[in-house]
Amino acid sequence: MKAFTQLQSLVMPLDRANVDTDAIIPKQFLKSIRRAGFGPYLFDEWRYLDRGEPEMDCSGRPLNMEFVLNQPQYQGAEILLTRENFGCGSSREHAPWALEDHGFRAIIAPSFADIFFNNCFKNGILPIVLDADVVDGLFSEVENGYQLSIDLDSQTVKTPSGKSIHFAVDETRKFRLMNGLDDIALTLQRADNIKAYESERAKRAPWLFAE
Repeated sequence: MKAFTQLQSLVMPLDRANVDTDAIIPKQFLKSIRRAGFGPYLFDEWRYLDRGEPEMDCSGRPLNMEFVLNQPQYQGAEILLTRENFGCGSSREHAPWALEDHGFRAIIAPSFADIFFNNCFKNGILPIVLDADVVDGLFSEVENGYQLSIDLDSQTVKTPSGKSIHFAVDETRKFRLMNGLDDIALTLQRADNIKAYESERAKRAPWLFAE
């Protein structure tokens, strides 16, 4: 998992509340568990004018240019600004996979669905909860080329005018994200302890390890 420390990026405004995981990545793409390759299908039903299917080449598909993800001024944005209850619906981890694969590293919203919120941290995305009035203010400022700076260590979002906005984050999640530790990497930090335990266990219960 890619570590997250600081980020300065364009902001893409998705001015919709209650965006569910079916909208983020439609159900037909859920057969794969590769974790990669979902970016072209992000927001598929809003992004394209035809129906997407797994393994489809998206390079020639007709785009819905009214959808913000397709608008040229937001290309390359790594920060998604959206409304309350983002990521509601099912618990599918494919939703943060698609967002991360497209290039989003942080999402700012007044609230998130709990499971989606947890899955973001597990996949290298920083979900930032800010008061609804603060999010309103950011939406009112977003324009072509609008950028925000995020510092996870100091837990701040800085606007182009220099305003600093503090956000809360669990210390354990912060540590894992700053060090790029997903569940597997966190476990592997204890590899020596695990090997020592297994070695001792084999001595105490050799029949469990007999071939």
